[in-house]
Amino acid sequence: MRARGFTLVEVMIAIFIAAVMFAIGYGAINQALRDRDSINVSQARITEIQRGMRVVAQDFAQVVARPARDTGGTGQLMPAIVGTGAEEILVTFSRAGWSNPAGVPRPAEQRVRYRYNAVDHSLVREHWLSVDPALNTEPRRRVLLSKVESVEMRFLDPASRNWRTDWPPNMTSGGANPLQTDQLLFRPLAIEFTIVLEDWGRVLRVFEIPT
Repeated sequence: MRARGFTLVEVMIAIFIAAVMFAIGYGAINQALRDRDSINVSQARITEIQRGMRVVAQDFAQVVARPARDTGGTGQLMPAIVGTGAEEILVTFSRAGWSNPAGVPRPAEQRVRYRYNAVDHSLVREHWLSVDPALNTEPRRRVLLSKVESVEMRFLDPASRNWRTDWPPNMTSGGANPLQTDQLLFRPLAIEFTIVLEDWGRVLRVFEIPT
């Protein structure tokens, strides 16, 4: 009996089926790679937001009643907390509990400032290496959150139990030291922190300030 091979039509059909299956498999692999990249980007963003909000929470949990020398050279003592609420410089405060795992010779307190950068839409944390740094000393800068549309802070006044957009109450300008000692140490009961992110929308947190 003579052996019978594949016809040209059968070979073409087999090649066509193989090509279709290859195209389907390639599309599935390509889609899986795109999904993986998207998941990685989303996970990185979630990690950034969680890390940034954790730093904010840790800072406010360590606020101390410690005035600081003005770095501008005015000779004026600045209150433990100075807040503007919704301007470029949001809040400046003294905090304790600065971890020092390497055992570097430095204090455990530091002066911290939060700033909103409207140019690159970011929340920036700045700090000095001491509560009373040398005059005109530049702080160290760290971007906590990106893709920020706006940031607002409010301060809960323990006397009136009302929210304020500035802190401390009755702060005036002029003079070597316009505030009394008790005003320099005066802290709010809580800070309301509202941030609007381009991708996550509005996030609101209320942080209790230690007394």
